[in-house]
Amino acid sequence: MSGPAGTAGAGPVRPYVITGGRTAPSRDSLALETLVMATGGSTFPPPDLTPEAAEILGLCVQLLSVAEVAAHLRQPVAVVKVLLGDLLDAGLVLTRPPVTAADRHDPSLLKEVLDGLRQL
Repeated sequence: MSGPAGTAGAGPVRPYVITGGRTAPSRDSLALETLVMATGGSTFPPPDLTPEAAEILGLCVQLLSVAEVAAHLRQPVAVVKVLLGDLLDAGLVLTRPPVTAADRHDPSLLKEVLDGLRQL
């Protein structure tokens, strides 16, 4: 039976083993919809990375959300947030916070669209 990503053949690895017993990330800014991307500063991951952290770097060559990273790794979001916090601290990934509801809608643009629709 194959375990979670990065542990094929070795059986499942418990989440507390993957995170070194930590249950909270070093940063509290990682929402499910936060976008993550590898910095690309190095073509090879540092040798001290866990297999899961190295896999995150491989996945994040494209922009992914925290939730997508967790789905790809088949790991709980809490585990992925701890690993992403470590990668952020090491400067290996960048994040883009989610867009707030207030920032999504420009009232003046919506008014222009409404005025244009009324002229039809």
